[in-house]
Amino acid sequence: MCSKGWGAVLAAGVLLLAQTPAVAREGGPRYDGAEEHYAGSQIALNEGVGVSVGPLYGGEAQTLGHDVSGHQGDVDWPAASRTGAKFVYVKATEGTGFVNPRFAQQYNGSYGVGMIRGAYHFARPDVSDGAAQANYFVDHGGGWSKDGKTLPGALDAEYNPYGETCYGKNPAQMVAWMASFAGTYLRRTGRHPAIYTSTSWWKRCTGNSDAFWQNPLWIARYNTEIGELPASWKTHTIWQFSNKGSLPGDQNWFNGTQDRVHALSIG
Repeated sequence: MCSKGWGAVLAAGVLLLAQTPAVAREGGPRYDGAEEHYAGSQIALNEGVGVSVGPLYGGEAQTLGHDVSGHQGDVDWPAASRTGAKFVYVKATEGTGFVNPRFAQQYNGSYGVGMIRGAYHFARPDVSDGAAQANYFVDHGGGWSKDGKTLPGALDAEYNPYGETCYGKNPAQMVAWMASFAGTYLRRTGRHPAIYTSTSWWKRCTGNSDAFWQNPLWIARYNTEIGELPASWKTHTIWQFSNKGSLPGDQNWFNGTQDRVHALSIG
């Protein structure tokens, strides 16, 4: 179900503050290091980091934002807002066994300073099916409400930090897994989730699928040019252009002015 207003956000925040990161049972899925897995953490390791560009690089038709996770700890949201951030994505969950212990401070805090924010899920196709992970994500902060301040949730699909790059799946299996996640999220929230990925990972693990054109693209490439996009998309919605900069966490440009960020938030 979609979250309902600020009161629901606060209630969810209280619940999340009481939670601690899940610890895998002996012989079960691994979640060691999950707090250090954030959007692009494995892309930077596997693809490298090119020239870092400054916050003015995006130009007048772009809107500056960032993304954070438990890796950043508690964020100084007034300072981030003063630095120019207009939107943020916050890691909520990983697989079906980890919740970001900083989620409430980060998600509610960004809302409190007037930022448009959304939540993202670090995909673990090796531990459970896509539907189960979409439900876990929505149930632990990844929902959506038409309040003009909440972006649709995002699926972070990148290199496996625990083993084989594509989580042991061939391209057809990976596409089916992602379609299951996206379809379940759409049924639960009424929104198509954004997909975060890199072109290299997408080509390798989905066979460069063209099936996800309805999902907004959040593309990672740490350089002065985006380069080739995955086959599902003709244009991007968000470009994660650097893994460090003036804002906490990774640096992002929304491909449009601030009113377009708001338009995505309301559907």
